Amino acid sequence: MNAEEGGLAEILAARRAKLERLRAEGVDPFPHAFPGVEPLAEVASRHADLAPGEETATQHRVAGRIAARREAGRAAFVDLVDRSGRLQVHARVDELGEAGFERLVSLDLGDLIGIDGVAIRTRRGEVSLRATAFTLLAKSLRPPPDKHHGLQDLETRLRRRELDLVANAQTRDLFVARARIIAAIRAALDGAGFVELETPVLQPIYGGALARPFTTHHNTLDRTLYLRIATELYLKRAIVGGLERVYELGKDFRNEGLSPKHNPEFTMVEWYEAYADYEDGARRLEAVLAAAAAAVPDPAVDFSGPWHRVKLRDAIRERSGIDIGELRERDALARAIEASDLEIETANATWAKLVDELLSTAVEPALQEPTFVFDYPVELSPFAKAHRSTAGYVERWEAFAGGIEIANAFSELNDPDEQRARFIAQREQAAADDEEFQPFDEAFIEALELGMPPTSGVGLGIDRLVMLLLGRSPIREVILFPAMRDR
Repeated sequence: MNAEEGGLAEILAARRAKLERLRAEGVDPFPHAFPGVEPLAEVASRHADLAPGEETATQHRVAGRIAARREAGRAAFVDLVDRSGRLQVHARVDELGEAGFERLVSLDLGDLIGIDGVAIRTRRGEVSLRATAFTLLAKSLRPPPDKHHGLQDLETRLRRRELDLVANAQTRDLFVARARIIAAIRAALDGAGFVELETPVLQPIYGGALARPFTTHHNTLDRTLYLRIATELYLKRAIVGGLERVYELGKDFRNEGLSPKHNPEFTMVEWYEAYADYEDGARRLEAVLAAAAAAVPDPAVDFSGPWHRVKLRDAIRERSGIDIGELRERDALARAIEASDLEIETANATWAKLVDELLSTAVEPALQEPTFVFDYPVELSPFAKAHRSTAGYVERWEAFAGGIEIANAFSELNDPDEQRARFIAQREQAAADDEEFQPFDEAFIEALELGMPPTSGVGLGIDRLVMLLLGRSPIREVILFPAMRDR
């Protein structure tokens, strides 16, 4: 055991010894409840107009974690922290009694306590609570991170997020802000007449995107199931059923790599609107993201519209000098890429994969301002409706900001025969090239055969949006408990 481990062992032993002493004194170190608690910041703000040295008769009940403690003879000051902020507690022997005061000052940093008291402003000018009683709510058996240096190591912060939340107020603020962004998105869609649905996470056929799924087995049904990679197909079946405006905000899962902008478990919102097309979807996204940005006091990206717009073919040609419209054969496109300065691996890549690599390598990093990239080749988009004026293309856009993709949308394909043909083409392409593909979904085809109205569909990545609005990176920073490699 090294010196650091030995020091921690001594601290843990000392804290457990205090736990046993408290129990021996008849103190329950883990009581069941402490009702009537007010947020610390709310108490402080209610008494912001107190003059130095002024006391009130207003009683308050607060609770929080001990973040600091200072003794001054027969008085002590204890700083409490909760989600809302920080508040100083002024404790005195003549209020708590000798035994009560000694018990309070013997508590450890990190212990959770409840305080009953009256609001005052100290002579030094700090709004405080003068304690009339206190209750131990949870004995902390492990020390919190160092109060002076906080918790800075990224690896530890992500693996032990509870320590990060205890030590860093900005981390608590981040996840509160994330919750407000999500609430604003829900409110924007609810206000526009959308209905929030819940579709299966375990699916017999994964679909709605080109991705590798996580696979599991249901023992009772004795069948393979997949964690969903998208909610698209089930939501469109709801459109067929007549719900007309639907959305789902939840988790999707893709068995793929980790990167600064990829996590295998991520949060998406998808919405589908009958009698609308991808232009309507673009306007809807602008409105939803304006509402999301308004939920953040100082958003790092300006999402006020109208956004920049560019066609995919034009964007690739402008950034790389390669015209994908003229190079519709796989080998011709590969040769053009190999003759360029772009670092793109062409071996064994399909034409569609090469176009996607051109977009992600040459175009995406340059799209810092909110931008729609419109009109994709049909090979990249098996669920999008054929473009009404440009042969070989579909009505699809992707939205970018800060150099990353944040949303994807189609005028949804609602011709069941065309959808069947694209499923078959995807399956044949996968067999030839061993690519990720969309499995054939007969139940979805049968749903389309009932008749699906013209529909706009949009998928928005919540994690990436939070990254952009709060100016945080990588993606693991904005996911409370991200996927991590073994140590």
